[in-house]
Amino acid sequence: MSIDSQSGSEFSPEEIAELVKQSKPKHVAIIMDGNGRWAQAQGKPRVMGHKAGVKTVRRAVSTAREMGIGSLTLFAFSSENWRRPDKEVSLLMELFFTVLQREIKLLHKNGVRLNIIGDISRFSARLQKQIAAAEAKTAGNTELILNVAANYGGRWDIMQAAQALAKKVEAGEISSSQFTEEALSQHLCMQNQAEVDLMIRTGGDYRISNFILWQAAYAELVFTDTLWPDFDENAFKSAVATFASRQRRFGLTGCQIETMQSES
Repeated sequence: MSIDSQSGSEFSPEEIAELVKQSKPKHVAIIMDGNGRWAQAQGKPRVMGHKAGVKTVRRAVSTAREMGIGSLTLFAFSSENWRRPDKEVSLLMELFFTVLQREIKLLHKNGVRLNIIGDISRFSARLQKQIAAAEAKTAGNTELILNVAANYGGRWDIMQAAQALAKKVEAGEISSSQFTEEALSQHLCMQNQAEVDLMIRTGGDYRISNFILWQAAYAELVFTDTLWPDFDENAFKSAVATFASRQRRFGLTGCQIETMQSES
């Protein structure tokens, strides 16, 4: 089994050897935090921070492509964000729709495949239609997979995968003994992509906020005080450099990892 298709917690010796030799991540996830605070610091409405954050998304996608990163996952709207003021949520939904309309041609031109992860059933029919159209237009692109987490929660992701497997058990399609980590992983969002190697959070907080809990089980975490609208190419590359400087052990000792690296 290749590492790109595996989302369980067990790696073979060959896969671990491959992972510890990585100088750059295959899959980067970013919690884009600080838009509202960025705007408030400038005496602007919070929505202006979200609009500024869209420009940063564009830069991040360009940087990821330039660096040869295979997947970039961005936390755009969590399942908990519905608790925000109604006006802000409405503005975010409208901004999401507008960005899909405006950016999809550029993404397609640059070979980026858009993949929306999360429970989109709560969105308006208009927005769901726009999501489907954007995904369909870019479905054949291979330069970069851009996963946008919208109405997403890590616990929701694991739960919906478990429910899908439970239904198969109830229907007699599989036995309970076949309810394994590997089987569960095949029902998660991003099931056919590499696991997350690097997770970045901007904005100065030190938590992962129910984001891709399963897929980031072995991710290196980088936290920065930089607010998302100010997260530029250099900040992105600095986070990747931090990733490259760390020793990933996957349960092994430091000496074992050093031996693997010396044999490469």
